[in-house]
Amino acid sequence: MDQLDPFPAALRHLVKEGLRLLSAWQVASVRIISAGAVLIPFGWQSFRRIPSNKWGLIFLSGLLGTFFPAFLFCIAETRIDSSLAGIMNALTPIFTLLIGVTAFAQRIPLLKWIGVGIGFVGLVLLILSGDQGISLEHTGYASFVLIATLLYGINVQMVNRYLNDIPSRDIATIAFTLLVIPSFIILTLTGFFSAPDSVILSTSTLASAMLGVIGTAIASIVFYMLLKRAGPLFASMVTYGIPFVALFWGLLAGESINEWQVLCLVTILFGVFLANK
Repeated sequence: MDQLDPFPAALRHLVKEGLRLLSAWQVASVRIISAGAVLIPFGWQSFRRIPSNKWGLIFLSGLLGTFFPAFLFCIAETRIDSSLAGIMNALTPIFTLLIGVTAFAQRIPLLKWIGVGIGFVGLVLLILSGDQGISLEHTGYASFVLIATLLYGINVQMVNRYLNDIPSRDIATIAFTLLVIPSFIILTLTGFFSAPDSVILSTSTLASAMLGVIGTAIASIVFYMLLKRAGPLFASMVTYGIPFVALFWGLLAGESINEWQVLCLVTILFGVFLANK
């Protein structure tokens, strides 16, 4: 394998296919609307079960953890390559620790900082080990990914502190149901519904919708479950597991990895182990 992609190959392909005919704003909007549409059937039960004073926090969690990052990542990926985006995305655990210390007065053991640092170094070296390299032509767009990872860190700590007693499916259902409205407005304002049928019914729209169902609705429920069972740091470190998913896809495609990449993967695992020891 010449390059271990920082994002799972299938989801990365869906993003690229979506951006082929749609704008970044439209891809993100279709993604969120699709996630909400899948979960709407569970909406009535979720809204009845959850106290109304929690709805605002859940909506805020949806904004921080999905809505804004979805648009930020789509805009960034119109200019920067996936390798740079992968390195920036790996800052999520670091921001999670920083937010925990500064905003939630958490005491973080030194071993956790060391583990997160080792995992991050392993991931960066793994990405740099590819033959394609990293383009720094549009590094300004990397700031969008930086902001997205910061929002991820804030959301993880907020959910852990204030929504830990809310079932994972209910959090995702209420959040995405409420996010359908602003996403639909953005989709309308960007001229999606006035576009030719060949665009509205294109594979780009289908890919964006699949991204919403698989990469947003289902993934968010699993993430919230992981957050509640394993804690905020471990949940945020799922970004360090992305290369392993890429490795799996590569092996299925008949690709191979070299010894240096195996060493980087072991380094990532060791960092995750130390951070959660």
